[in-house]
Amino acid sequence: MLISTITLLALLGSGMMAGLFFAYSNSVMPALARMPGPQGMTAMNHVNVIIQNPLFLSIFMGTAVIMFMLIVAALLGWISRPAWILTGAVLYLVGNIAVTVSINVPMNDALAAANPAGADGAALWAAFLDRWVFWNHVRALACTGALGAFAMAIK
Repeated sequence: MLISTITLLALLGSGMMAGLFFAYSNSVMPALARMPGPQGMTAMNHVNVIIQNPLFLSIFMGTAVIMFMLIVAALLGWISRPAWILTGAVLYLVGNIAVTVSINVPMNDALAAANPAGADGAALWAAFLDRWVFWNHVRALACTGALGAFAMAIK
């Protein structure tokens, strides 16, 4: 029963993150892309500050902790469908956590350090949008895949 509950929490956390990343790719980033560079950069910087709140971080990182718990349970043979659990956990940890920490956050930090009104502001913003959105798509797909894997594990 405990493993089923933890798997359900993994499914829900993956789904919430998939939805967040989908919303960014589908609406937030296209809206920011329509803004003039300095305004788009400023708005993105505000979003990046606001999203670092206790609720978001508890779901984002709490789900990662759950993934490690499920990996241990799968490796100890406590799970009847370990392949689905391991697939979901790897998708979430690599496709979401690792991509966020190694790509999206450093890009956000560089954007925050840039001068939106500077000579290279518009070029930086255009390059940022293309690369950041690509990796956000990766995160959305990885979390959606994790959601599907956990659904199969529960089935």
